[in-house]
Amino acid sequence: MTLINQNIEDLNDREKNILRSIVQQFILTASPVGSRNITKKYHMGISPATVRNIMADLEDSGFINHPHTSAGRVPTDKGYRYYVDSLMELKHLKNSEKGLIDKSLTKEILDTEELFRVASALLSTITKQLACVTYPDIDSGIFEKLQIVSLTSTRLMVVISIKSGLVRTITLEITSDIKESHLESVQNLLNERLVGLRLSDIRMTLKDRLKDAEEIQKPIIRLFIDSVDKVFKDDRKTENLILMGARNVIKQPEFENPENIEGIIELMENKDIIIHIMEKTGEINHDDVYISIGSENEDIKMKDYSLISKEYEFGDTIGTLGIVGPKRMEYSKVVTIVDYIAKMLSEFLKSPTK
Repeated sequence: MTLINQNIEDLNDREKNILRSIVQQFILTASPVGSRNITKKYHMGISPATVRNIMADLEDSGFINHPHTSAGRVPTDKGYRYYVDSLMELKHLKNSEKGLIDKSLTKEILDTEELFRVASALLSTITKQLACVTYPDIDSGIFEKLQIVSLTSTRLMVVISIKSGLVRTITLEITSDIKESHLESVQNLLNERLVGLRLSDIRMTLKDRLKDAEEIQKPIIRLFIDSVDKVFKDDRKTENLILMGARNVIKQPEFENPENIEGIIELMENKDIIIHIMEKTGEINHDDVYISIGSENEDIKMKDYSLISKEYEFGDTIGTLGIVGPKRMEYSKVVTIVDYIAKMLSEFLKSPTK
């Protein structure tokens, strides 16, 4: 797992046991946890008074806090962070869950977009949270070939194929009439000079790579240079995010308050917030499950939520899948599910039919 903050002070064994118990019990019940509850349920061999003293120390250190209307405690963001980094034991995937995933990701799904939707639906169904899947980032894609099709005398359609199997289509406008022979000439030149390069590299070097183009090619070449970001970069990120599971997540106890329902709806309508935090998934280690909790998320609208995500591979490109839900989620289960579905999706996308 990717750690967000590794500078939290360590705890002794008793403190660890009490904090683990508080987090697990709060995840289970959504109710503040009292010392008597811990003593009865977890059989630690210590008195309620001793538990209360340890809880007071944990509260002073910022791992738990004390809601005004209750005698019990709830974990803080710092408490959750310590739990997922140091105390959590990952749960094994249930046979029924594994069977559902394996059965749903079948060779019968021929459309890649449908595959991403199936993965998103699986995530939400099993975790009961809001599932998020981003399409692969074409910036990291390897250019395979390009086709230029004349739509009208002044409009071109450019079809770019990425090595992984992704295809991107763009329409360009040109101010003068174009001869078909010139289009073919430029198409051949672009394919010859750009094949095997990452799209991000093409954007930075296109002008230099085409500086010796023939005079008859220059009007079309100039169009590509002027439109380099449009052609070789995908700026429609909000269209490339699949969100599923609103009905599942609002069944959580947190959403008995109508204001909280408004908050999750607002989050779903502003996809840029989710995309922004999901982009951080691979910043530390591409192989890790990324966990961001409450205040660790940059946007204030995410302060009551956690993100658990992981990258998947589609050839030379990378996408991200994960879940967003209340901080009081079953991290030990969700991490395992996100990790497994990401790995399965990567394996499935290696299929030559995709």
